[in-house]
Amino acid sequence: MSASTDISLKDIAKHVDEERLWSRLMELGQIGATSNEGVCRLALTDEEIKARQLLIEWAQEMSLSVYTDEISNLFFRYEGIQNEKAPVVTGSHIDSQPTGGKFDGAFGVVAGFEAIKAMQDAGFIPQVPLEIAVWLNEEGSRFSPGMMGSEAFTSRRPMEQILAVEDAEGVKTADALERTLASFPGLEKRALGFPMTAFLESHIEQGPILEANGVPVGVVTGIQGSRRYRVKVIGEDGHAGTLPTPERKDALLSALEMIRVMRHKFDVEDMKYTVGLFEISPNVPSVIPSTAFFSIDLRHPDWSTLKTMGDAVETICRQNQGPCLVTVTEVATSESLVFPNEIRECISESADEIGIINMPILSMAGHDARQLHYHCPTGMIFSPCEGGISHNEMENCNPSDLAEVTRVLAASMAKLSQ
Repeated sequence: MSASTDISLKDIAKHVDEERLWSRLMELGQIGATSNEGVCRLALTDEEIKARQLLIEWAQEMSLSVYTDEISNLFFRYEGIQNEKAPVVTGSHIDSQPTGGKFDGAFGVVAGFEAIKAMQDAGFIPQVPLEIAVWLNEEGSRFSPGMMGSEAFTSRRPMEQILAVEDAEGVKTADALERTLASFPGLEKRALGFPMTAFLESHIEQGPILEANGVPVGVVTGIQGSRRYRVKVIGEDGHAGTLPTPERKDALLSALEMIRVMRHKFDVEDMKYTVGLFEISPNVPSVIPSTAFFSIDLRHPDWSTLKTMGDAVETICRQNQGPCLVTVTEVATSESLVFPNEIRECISESADEIGIINMPILSMAGHDARQLHYHCPTGMIFSPCEGGISHNEMENCNPSDLAEVTRVLAASMAKLSQ
């Protein structure tokens, strides 16, 4: 087998088929489809197992080798000339939010298939192998926190901690994982953390910047940091009609006061403060709430600012607990990061070479690429999404924008593989 050095990046890019890319996205989007044209495809469910089977069928049609690992990440491999060398890898995730869209994560996986198909159709043979990765449970909708597959792969979180996590029904990750792996008994397992030459993740922006600027491709400079917490407020239940107000230990009112004070404390430029999960118990009309449980999600591009704000969370909660008790647990911390210059330049130069307009952009959302950044040279490529809407059944993208990103992905992978 000889190198295909006479095939240009433009030759590869022109073989990206917009219609085929869109058709595959729509086919994948039918698995777990909701009545509002969105997707509910949670990690390690029957729907995700069906989606995995579909990807394996695509891989077999393209003569790609298929592998998994002990956390059930999937890998699809296109052999090169020097197959003993570390692969250039692309990919994302196929799990969704309960009311998610068709493109978040799924686009990065389908773009990987289309990029490799374009290379095959162009007759391009890479020096090193190319792979598509499908990382387990990026969203964390069923088993929280997310990014389990990429964190296990990069040893950013211990396996025993991941396997012990339970979903809302009390099902452990370990048991759901065993069931998923048993659905594909013929797949060869590889070790976690194998070397990679580079990792590129294509993704929708999940924000409005590219669309507002009329630019189809974003070269991601880095990812803003995040700190995530779970807060439990413990009061005492009592009769709503008979217990005097001064004697009440109302967990709901204490929780609301904590949330209100934090809302004002964190009202600083570029800070994102979200309470996305809130539960009370016993949650009946005539009983004073004895327990409140809520999440806090803090994000900011500057790590020093985020660290200062995050360090204030527990103090604010304790200062406003009133007659109740409170526990604050930080469940995930991710520092702000900057992707390496050589990868960003490879992406932007590849886009320029094939004539596609691009611009630098910071990722405001977390992605599996965050974890891979600590494992190998990593970068991301963004596509606009309509209205900046994501984590929503109305999430939508322009097929031509997705195709442009895929062309840049194919060109960048080809460049990195030589």
